[in-house]
Parts: sequence; structure tokens; C-alpha cells
Amino acid sequence: MASSSRKRQRRVPSTGTARPRPSAAAPVRPADSSTRATRVLDVLLQWLPPHYRDKAGDYLVLTRMDRPIGALLLLWPTWWALWLAAGDFPPAKPLVIFTLGVFAMRAAGCAINDYADRKLDPQVERTAGRPIAAGRVTPREALVVFGALLAFAFVLVLFTNALTIKLSFAGAALAAIYPFTKRYTYMPQVVLGAAFGWSIPMAFAAVSGTVPPLGWLLFIANILWSVIYDTQYAMVDRDDDLKAGAKSTAILFGDADLPILGVLIATFLLAMLFVGQRATLGWPYWLSLAGAAGLFGWQLWRIRSRERAACLWAFRNNNWLGMVLWVGIVLALAVK
Repeated sequence: MASSSRKRQRRVPSTGTARPRPSAAAPVRPADSSTRATRVLDVLLQWLPPHYRDKAGDYLVLTRMDRPIGALLLLWPTWWALWLAAGDFPPAKPLVIFTLGVFAMRAAGCAINDYADRKLDPQVERTAGRPIAAGRVTPREALVVFGALLAFAFVLVLFTNALTIKLSFAGAALAAIYPFTKRYTYMPQVVLGAAFGWSIPMAFAAVSGTVPPLGWLLFIANILWSVIYDTQYAMVDRDDDLKAGAKSTAILFGDADLPILGVLIATFLLAMLFVGQRATLGWPYWLSLAGAAGLFGWQLWRIRSRERAACLWAFRNNNWLGMVLWVGIVLALAVK
């Protein structure tokens, strides 16, 4: 029997190339997943029955729970606004509502983003392993997840006031249209900045019942910051996006990307300087603003060669920048 088996194997013609395994074509995790966050999710999923475990994991990856950096980049400006609106530690109710809302809206945005990019993601190396692109989650399931998260976020807003509720409709619209803008404009990052920053006027409205000029100034500053870090992120995928036909500021800026980023960074820092002046913040804030300028300088130095890994590192480094500014605001208000 062994001899017969070997003979049959010799009759198989050789193509000269190895046949790829199915798992190689559909990676279990996207290439940019956080190793630490993935380990935490795997531990939590062990408590679920086996027949629910894989699908639950796919939903968590769909909503980027394996990559919390995006939620943090949305959280810091929201906390900037809450502290500035309150002039001190914000009331517990809006703090809880907006913190939960940040994670819900970011997760909803990721679900609708992957639905919109379901034909583009398989063509991009970094995103080919995402659940819809890899066929582990259907587009219809993504829409259901998006709707459920949006409904949860709206329930949270109902515990605020009428102005905040009215503003929430514009925020939901921005979150829904952003993923589709990359097909029609080279500046989807501006729409992302508006969507990510819409929690700022909402936070002011929830705490003080109005949106003062300080709130809108902070909102504009956040749009600038979002364009900065999302351009760094888009630089990772620039070659793949060009082939797939997607648009981004990284493609729009081209070889002038680093000088333009420098101009945007200077403008953002100037806007945040005006925020500090209008809010009459003290020396801790000015130290944090200097620290933010140093982090930006480090980012520009690291991405000077435009290597993918360096651009992804610079994008993630903005989490620390947002935290540094928040700490400065908190301490400045505490000693005011």
C-alpha cells in the first residue's frame, strides 16, 4: 500500500509553485492589530461558548476593539472639551455619557467604514485581513452592528439636554458619510476631523447649555489635528490606495507631504495657543503645549524617509500627544 501511494504521488504533475494555504489568503487578524489588545480580547472571549467565540471575535475586530488607538484619539479632544466647558473636573454624568459615547461612536464608524470599503480593503495589504474583506462578516451584518451602536449612542444622548440631542444628529450624519468621501474627494481627513471633533460642541452643550467661541475654536483645532495624524496614517497605504483608486490627503500632498504637515502642525499649535489664552490657562498648559510641539518634531523626524512602519508609529504617537495636552488642561484648571 505504501508503494502504491508513492506511485500515485509521483504521477501528480508539478507546477513549480507551492499551492497557498487558505489561511494565507485570509489572515485571522488585520496587519495593524494591536498585539496587546488582541491578547486581552482572546482572554475575554474564552468565557464565551465555542460556537459564539469566533463570530464575537470578528465583531470585535470589525469595531476595532483590537486597535483602541482610534478611540483614544477621539477621547482626548472630548475630555479637553469637558474640562474646559466645566472649568474644572466635569460633572460625573456627562463624563460617563461622553466617555461611553466615544467608544460607541468610534466602533459604529469603523463598522460603516469597513462596509463602505468592502471592495477596497482586499486590495490593500494592511486591511486585507479585516472581517468583511476576509469574508468572516457579511456587509449586512456590518450594517446591523452600525445601527445597533448608533442607537446605543443616541440613548446615551437622551440623558443630556435638547441642544446636545439636536447636535447629535449632525454628528451621526458625519460619522455615516465620512467613509464614502474618499471616493469623491482627496480630503476625507477633513470630514473625519469634523466627525471625530463633533463631540466637542456636544460636550460644551451638555455641560454649559451652549457652545461658546472657545468650543468652536477647539473644534477647528481638532480638525487640523485629525488631518495631521490621519495623513500620517494614509501615508502607510499610499501606494495601495493609488492602485485601488482611493483618495486621501497623503496622495493629494504627494512629495510635499512633509512640508505641508509642518504647516498644519504649526497652525494646530497656534490654534491651541489661542485656546489657552481664551480659557486663561496657566503654566501647566503652556508646558504641555511645548511638549506637544516636541512630540510633533519627533514624528516629523521619524517619518522623514516615509517608511510605512515609521508613518504608522507617528500616527500612534498622537495618542501621547493628546494625553499630554489633556494633562496640561487638567493641571492648569486645578491651579487656576
